[in-house]
Amino acid sequence: MSEFDGDRYGYFEELGGDRFAPYPIAASQWSAEQVVGPALCGLLARELERAHGTDGFVPVRLTVDMFKPAPMRELTVTTQRVRDGRRIRLADATVLADGVAAARASVVFLQPSQEPPGEIWTRAQQPVPPAPDVAPASTGPDAPLWHSDASGEWSRVPSEHENASRKRSWQSPVGVIAGEATSPFARAAMAGEQTSMVTNWSDAGVGFINTDLTVALSRMPVGRDIGVEADNHLSERGIAVGTATLFDRHGAFGSCMITAVANAARQITASHLDGVIAARANGGAS
Repeated sequence: MSEFDGDRYGYFEELGGDRFAPYPIAASQWSAEQVVGPALCGLLARELERAHGTDGFVPVRLTVDMFKPAPMRELTVTTQRVRDGRRIRLADATVLADGVAAARASVVFLQPSQEPPGEIWTRAQQPVPPAPDVAPASTGPDAPLWHSDASGEWSRVPSEHENASRKRSWQSPVGVIAGEATSPFARAAMAGEQTSMVTNWSDAGVGFINTDLTVALSRMPVGRDIGVEADNHLSERGIAVGTATLFDRHGAFGSCMITAVANAARQITASHLDGVIAARANGGAS
């Protein structure tokens, strides 16, 4: 049995034949009619890993392009292998709604080997997880914990972190498929999509919507809980770039990058997210 077996909640029901139906929890805060980014990223990661992550190859880089809203109805995912070498394997995937592409992904798989000799620079200040008494090891999905430099404390109340300082999250993502174990790779993809949140969250809410996600992993996350710490935000003329570091209780294990476009007409405020989290806490994750 995997430590991830028995995930009760998931974004999708698997219908068979590469077809999936989103559950209500998969709806985006930008629009109740479209599937949220983490759900799409997790689904694409799952399908690519299941179809192509064999023969000792491990996924090390996933890029997802979300160029059209995926509607909250039946979706189909197709994959194809692009390159099959001795040390590298490439594959692509597409999410289709009514036969029209809504998102695509590419993945790089590599064969692990030994580390080369020599010391290499890495950043001195690494992300710090919340203390275990604040965030005990999760046994299932839960509302994320948030932390900002200005607040100095971890909490599940987004409005306590609506400021202009650096932000980070600590989360145990919802599963991809209800009732199915979610792999560490798919969990990393879903957690990594929070890069948009932690890098684009201003003192007036989130006014950028990301159009893509790239996740690069030196290893898989250990355990269910994954952190995302903002590294940088750059924006001009309504176009933004955000970078973040993925970490767990064993240290940093990956980097993420997103690009985003201004969506000020639908700006999401922390007070709105407070209400969403409270409603889900009262009504459960289903």
